[in-house]
Amino acid sequence: MIALIDYGAGNLRNVEKALRFLGASIRVVTRPEETKDADAMVLPGVGAFDDCIVSLRRQELLECARAFIDSGRPFLGICVGYQALFERSEEFNSCAAGLGVFRGSVVRFPNQPGLKVPQIGWNKIEITAPECPLYRGVANGSHVYFVHSYYPNPADPSIAATMTNYGAAFVSSIWKDNVVATQFHPEKSQQVGLQILRNFVEWNGS
Repeated sequence: MIALIDYGAGNLRNVEKALRFLGASIRVVTRPEETKDADAMVLPGVGAFDDCIVSLRRQELLECARAFIDSGRPFLGICVGYQALFERSEEFNSCAAGLGVFRGSVVRFPNQPGLKVPQIGWNKIEITAPECPLYRGVANGSHVYFVHSYYPNPADPSIAATMTNYGAAFVSSIWKDNVVATQFHPEKSQQVGLQILRNFVEWNGS
């Protein structure tokens, strides 16, 4: 069973629909006690970093997510759910501390002529960690769907699973141990996204 975190925002229903289409058993959770028997966890997200963190803390899901990761079970963060894994964000003079699972800050795309921010639409991923469980059967250079103005800048470059260029090269997904996360939206990325989600559903975190 996959615990899908509902903190009152984010692209929850599309993620749920995609996972159910793949045959996954899903429980939408709003409280820590609902996650105890989960085999995996997904933290989706759309919107502001601070709103996500404050809502998770209010529902006592911030520490729950951290403890779940520490348990070694598979964890997937999507978009703001990816950003929340880091220490802090520059978005709107953010003052909320992230989960701090990984060192680094969430930064904005650079201001430069011709670059439209937010990035909304399709872009390529360069798979830098082909052994990452998310990318089994996914071709290098595949296109996925993004909606974001900010992205994490990991202090440890070895956790990068894919890179993407949008005015600047950035880490578009990460993988370390039982944690995977994407800045793009696999639930909106058609067949490539379904393959990525299928790989997560089938992964045991080892």
